[in-house]
Amino acid sequence: MNFLAHIYLSNNNEQLQIGNFIADFIKANQYTHLPNTIQKGIFLHRHIDTFTDAHPIVKQSRNRLDKRYGHYRGIIIDIFYDHFLAKNWHQYNDNSLSDYTTQFYKTLETHKEILPDRVKQLLAYLVKDNWLLNYANFEGIEKTLIGMNKRTHQKSQMQLAITDLKLHYRKFESDFTNFFENLCNFSAKKITELTK
Repeated sequence: MNFLAHIYLSNNNEQLQIGNFIADFIKANQYTHLPNTIQKGIFLHRHIDTFTDAHPIVKQSRNRLDKRYGHYRGIIIDIFYDHFLAKNWHQYNDNSLSDYTTQFYKTLETHKEILPDRVKQLLAYLVKDNWLLNYANFEGIEKTLIGMNKRTHQKSQMQLAITDLKLHYRKFESDFTNFFENLCNFSAKKITELTK
C-alpha cells in the first residue's frame, strides 16, 4: 500500500501513523532510537506490505498491468489503491479527506525532529502539492507516477500507467474494494497484537 493507506490503517494513533509513514525510509533495524509506538508503526507497515504483496486480489491487479513495468507493477498498484481510497474516502472515514490530511501534515511537523532526513526533504513537497488529497484525482495520480518514474531514472515507465488505470478502471476499483476490507481487518488484529 502507499502513503495514504498506511496512515489510515494506523487507527488514528499519531505515533503509529508516523512509524507507518516513515517505514520505507528506515533500513533494517535502524529504528531502535525511536519511541516504542513509532517502532510498532514501522512493524505494522512491514506486516501490511507482506500481507498485501501475497494477497491474490493484489496479484490479480498486478497482472492487469502491462508487463513492461516489470517489478514496478507492485508500486503502481499501491498508488492506484491509494487513489481509490482517496476517491471513496467518505466510505471509510467521517472526517473529510482535506481535514484528515491537514491534521496528518501537522502531526509530521510536530514530530519533525525524529523524521529520517529523506522524509524531511520530502515533507515540503508533500505539503505544498498536497499529495495525499490529490491522490483522489487523475492529475494527482499522474503527477505521482511521473515523479516515481524520474526517481527510477526513467527505467520504470510508470508515467504510462495512467493509461492502464483508465483502461481497467472499474476492475481496479473492484479489486481495491474487495481487498481493502480484508486489509483493514488484518491491520486491526495486527495493531492489537503489537500494542498488547
